[in-house]
Amino acid sequence: MSLGGGLKLVLIGDGESPHLLKWARALKPRVQLYAISSRGFLPEFLQLLPDAQRLALNTEPDHGGGNVALIKQLPRMGQWLAAVDADWLHAHYLTSHGSLAWAAKLGWRLRAQIAGSAWGSDILVTPQRGGAWRWMTKKVLRHCALATSDSLYMTERMRELGAGEVMTFPFGLEALPKQNAKKQPWLCFANRGLESIYRPQLVIDAFARIAAAQPEARLVVANDGSLRQALEADVSARGLADKVTFVGRLDAAAQAAHYARSTWFLSLPESDSVSVSVLEAMAHGCVPLLSDLPANREVIGDSARGLIVGALEDLPARMDALDAARLGPINRDWVAANGLFEPHVQRFLTRLKELTPA
Repeated sequence: MSLGGGLKLVLIGDGESPHLLKWARALKPRVQLYAISSRGFLPEFLQLLPDAQRLALNTEPDHGGGNVALIKQLPRMGQWLAAVDADWLHAHYLTSHGSLAWAAKLGWRLRAQIAGSAWGSDILVTPQRGGAWRWMTKKVLRHCALATSDSLYMTERMRELGAGEVMTFPFGLEALPKQNAKKQPWLCFANRGLESIYRPQLVIDAFARIAAAQPEARLVVANDGSLRQALEADVSARGLADKVTFVGRLDAAAQAAHYARSTWFLSLPESDSVSVSVLEAMAHGCVPLLSDLPANREVIGDSARGLIVGALEDLPARMDALDAARLGPINRDWVAANGLFEPHVQRFLTRLKELTPA
C-alpha cells in the first residue's frame, strides 16, 4: 500500500462526465487520487487535481468497445501509469475504460489491481451485440478484483458474465436537496438524453395521453440529442406546442429548480440500471413514471413510490388515483435512507483497503 496518504488510486473514465467528477469529489479526501480521461476534463477536475495527477487522452470514445483512437493511446497511458505506480485502477464503463485498464496492467506489468464500475449499457446492452463484445466484457470482469453495480438486476448479469466480487449500491446523491418550491400538480419533467435508447418519443406519447385527460398538464423536456428536432416537430404537429417546452441541457441549479416545481418525472428508456436522474427526481419529491425494467422496479417497488408505465391508455387514470402530495415526502425519505452516495463510497474504500496487500 502506498505511503503518506493511504491508497493510491487512478480513476479511468470520461473526465467530461459529471458522474466521474462526482466519484472524484468523493474520493479526493480519502485517497491519493489520479485520473485518466479518454476525452478532456471538466473545469472542476482541473481545480480538484493538479496537472501532474491528470492525463487527458483527448479522444472521442463511442462507449461501444470499438475505440481504435483510444487503443492508440495505450502506450502513452501505460507509461504514465507505470510512473504513477498506483495500488488501484478504478475503471468506469467496462467495455471501453475497463478494457483499457486491463490492457495497461498486462502490457506494462503494473502491480495495481483493477476495480471496475459498471454504468448500465456496458453490461446490459454491449455484450448482446456479438461474441467479441461478450468476450471482452467477460475478460474485463474476470480481471476486476472488485466490481460495483447500481442495481441487483445488473449485478446478476455481471455474475453470469463471470464477475467475482460485486458490490451493489446506487450511484446516489451527494446530499439531499433543499425543499424550497411549491409543486405544480400536473407539471411533468423529463431529462434523459434525446436518443433512441431513452425513448423520448414514448415520453411525448405518454404526455399526449396525460394532456388529453388533464388540460392543465405541462411537460418540460430537458437535455439534448439527435432526436430533438423530430420531437419538436411532432409536438407541434399534435398541437401540443403550448404545453411542451424543450429547454436543452441544464446546469445543476436550473435542473434542480425544474425538479422542485414538478410533480411527475418521466423516464422511459428501453434499457437502464438505477438512474441518477430518477433518484434526483425522487429526492425533490417527484413521483416517477418509469419503463418496465427490473432496476426501476427495485427503486419504486410495487407502485409504492411511483408507476411502472405499460399501456398508455390507462395512464392518466392511474396517475389520478395516486396521492402525489403524499408520495412526494415518502420518496424523499426513501432516497435519504437508500440513495445517498457517501456511505457507499466509504464502504467501497474499506473493501479496497482489505484487498490491498500490506
